[in-house]
Amino acid sequence: MHPPAPSESLPAEISFREFQQLIHKMYYEKDVARGVDGTFMWLMEEIGELASSLRNGTHAERLGEFADVVAWLTTIANVAGVDLTEAVMLKYGSGCPGCKQFLCTCDNAEKP
Repeated sequence: MHPPAPSESLPAEISFREFQQLIHKMYYEKDVARGVDGTFMWLMEEIGELASSLRNGTHAERLGEFADVVAWLTTIANVAGVDLTEAVMLKYGSGCPGCKQFLCTCDNAEKP
């Protein structure tokens, strides 16, 4: 899939790879100029807004904040040259990184 033209909208579903390409097309020049550190600060601000919406926000606000966090994380991945699909598949494609099961059996006190 190619990112939509300015007059188009996104399809009903989008993969990590497609989303990363879309964010790259829309923002890459600005993102590179800002750099990883500056972009990371924006991500942290969005995570704070997500935390607030989880405590007191509406469902619509949560949708927007989750989308913002994913977009800023994707932006950092683009600037750092990380393919998110590759990263997710390497880390989670064979199951939980801790117990190696697709239904995690790690102790609840552990971080898988």
